[in-house]
Amino acid sequence: MSLRSHVIGIALAAASGQAAEAHVICTIIADAASQKILLQQGSCEQRVTPASTFKIAISLMGFDAGVLKDEHSPSLPYQNGYVDWGGATWRQAQDPTSWIKYSVVWFSQQVTRSLGMPRFQQYVRDFQYGNVDVSGDNGKDNGLDRAWISSSLKISPLEQVVFLEKIVNRQLPVNQHAFDITGKITEIAGAPDGWTIHAKTGTGFPRENGVADESHGYGWFVGWATTDQRTLVFARLIQDEQKGQRPAGLTARDDFMAELPDLLNSHAN
Repeated sequence: MSLRSHVIGIALAAASGQAAEAHVICTIIADAASQKILLQQGSCEQRVTPASTFKIAISLMGFDAGVLKDEHSPSLPYQNGYVDWGGATWRQAQDPTSWIKYSVVWFSQQVTRSLGMPRFQQYVRDFQYGNVDVSGDNGKDNGLDRAWISSSLKISPLEQVVFLEKIVNRQLPVNQHAFDITGKITEIAGAPDGWTIHAKTGTGFPRENGVADESHGYGWFVGWATTDQRTLVFARLIQDEQKGQRPAGLTARDDFMAELPDLLNSHAN
């Protein structure tokens, strides 16, 4: 199945703005400094595709390697043949800020292709990211383009939190510039008073024999929330119970953000 046919339903679903029924697989919150888990609910050891949450990792790689320069450089032009199921927003030039904001797949692919497989694979190994398998679809040699998109690379909510702790504590083998700019471009609006939130959504599907199960899409929302005194890392993973009318990642984000003030207040001290 092509990338376009595999995920075209996401773009169409986004237009309707209606959420499907979904269940929460896992919610986990941990203190970044102590690495103590403060809240863990559900099946948090289950590995699934990271989908677009992997853009956080790609950002760190790109800025560390010099493929990416700063929030607005490079600006890469859209070219015919790039995946464009994200609509008109994707069919225009993108910089690192818009890439994260609009979750542009082809920009990710340009970064990973610039890195090349040996370096890309080494970063994933150094990050100890999930199952560290960037081979892509079996027999298709497409790991640079889609290992993280409902393919070989998988990660659990617990592993997401460990990875996020390493980002917050700057314990990954990348330069300080990579940490700094990745933090800037992942900052999101709508944080509760006194908090700054950096996060990324992700939407993907279970696949068997190359066929996507679009009725049971996964939705991620992962990141970290910071005050002057403390930083908490979090991961929410959901799964649709029927074919979604909107990307599952957006449902995960919106539901988690609605709960976040109470969650943060409960674990702020």
